[in-house]
Amino acid sequence: MSTKLFIAGHQGMVGGALVRRFANEPGVQLLVRTRRELDLTDATAVEAFCAQEQPDVAIIAAAKVGGIHANNTYPAEFLFDNLAIAANTIHAAYKCGVKRLLFLGSSCIYPKHAPQPMPEDCLLTGALEPTNEAYAIAKITGLKLCQYYRKQYGVLFHSAMPTNLYGPGDNYHPQNSHVLPALIRRFDEARAAGLPEVAAWGTGSPKREFLHVDDLADACAFLLELAAPPDWINVGTGTDVTIRELTETVAKVTGFAGRIAWDPTKPDGTPRKLMDVSKLSGLGWKARIGLADGIARTFASYQAEKAAGKLRG
Repeated sequence: MSTKLFIAGHQGMVGGALVRRFANEPGVQLLVRTRRELDLTDATAVEAFCAQEQPDVAIIAAAKVGGIHANNTYPAEFLFDNLAIAANTIHAAYKCGVKRLLFLGSSCIYPKHAPQPMPEDCLLTGALEPTNEAYAIAKITGLKLCQYYRKQYGVLFHSAMPTNLYGPGDNYHPQNSHVLPALIRRFDEARAAGLPEVAAWGTGSPKREFLHVDDLADACAFLLELAAPPDWINVGTGTDVTIRELTETVAKVTGFAGRIAWDPTKPDGTPRKLMDVSKLSGLGWKARIGLADGIARTFASYQAEKAAGKLRG
């Protein structure tokens, strides 16, 4: 008997990794819809889809995403769209009897001044980072919906909160992308143009954690096998690097041989953002893809996507 697995957001970076992870899983039948085929912000459409297809398991990886610039510029859309996606998919899954649902959030749900590394229980203990507050509020709401549907109705709905993600199918938009894909594009274009230097903001001292998206997909598969998973759990590597180290690694991987010109007059941002992953590692899962190897893989996929004319951004 096969399990019908609905992956919401299968065309995104995370969704694509989930499809790769489960495509050849014995007994799993993938259920996917493009945005044109199913608008997840339309409650009626989502309920009709769930009622007709009757998925057994759902992973909610769909989201309106972007970097600091996008989050800061379009907060209304980031809050409304992500709130609608969470509410519609979780409620429809409950109504049509989905046996298990895994909702994917983000490390930005935690307070701006959370302890480092950030444990799960620091949620809602302080103010959020203002630049992505709208997105964070929507993700917190999805997490809480799963928690309360589980508490009230006994359904096995739970959440995973990944750290900064990267990998195949990332968004390389010059303004609206995250730091790692932005660096890959900038250094690749600088190398191709023969530029002598690339400008970099700040001192490079802030530390960030990065998880390859294929590791996240593997963690999702692991969590779906747990009989009694936590209501929400952090997914990360448990290690971080400075932005300077990250930048130098990307420069090396892309073949850029020029100078990196740091501008200390530009803001550095939050000094550190690291996930406490002791709960997940205690359950028996750890990330496998090292950062240098992961960046090399991602750069190879970037080149392939660019050559095929399929580069996002």
